[in-house]
Amino acid sequence: MVRTRVGYTGGTKANPTYYALGDHTESVQIDYDPAVISYEELLEVFWGAHNPTQHNYSRQYAHVLFYHDEEQERLARASAERVAESLGSEVQSELRPADTFYLAEAYHQKYYVRNSQALWPEVARSYAGDDAGLVASTVAARLNGYLGGYGSLAEFEAIADEMALSEEGLAQVRKLLGG
Repeated sequence: MVRTRVGYTGGTKANPTYYALGDHTESVQIDYDPAVISYEELLEVFWGAHNPTQHNYSRQYAHVLFYHDEEQERLARASAERVAESLGSEVQSELRPADTFYLAEAYHQKYYVRNSQALWPEVARSYAGDDAGLVASTVAARLNGYLGGYGSLAEFEAIADEMALSEEGLAQVRKLLGG
């Protein structure tokens, strides 16, 4: 991933917040490099991250895939059909065109990094308390993914030098990943 941000989209309320969400859905915006990961691979992650046959119980936490163009829509709909066929059940997850994305409040960004008592002080120092820098950081996005359980210790080791962490910080990540 190049960058991830959490926020709100899909609704009509201008400038939603967590406590005044209106009809928006909490969502993740992903910037990715198609030379490294394809849209099809991202679709696999989407379908694997939730039960697509479950009815949405609220707009805030709805399972929605927001596509950005006709090609993404075509691929998303084809993948939904494959998922429905493999599960033998109708897919309830929504496929909708992307709309204005509103960035969520700073305390929602990079949740796992912010809540790691072992790593947050070091990461915060790296960004001098600048939330915009943290949100835009590829390194913070990757660390957040690893801390959230997405990626193995072996995968982390392959990019550990790119993390710009101290030896202590690297040791903390390795420990958190079971190393």
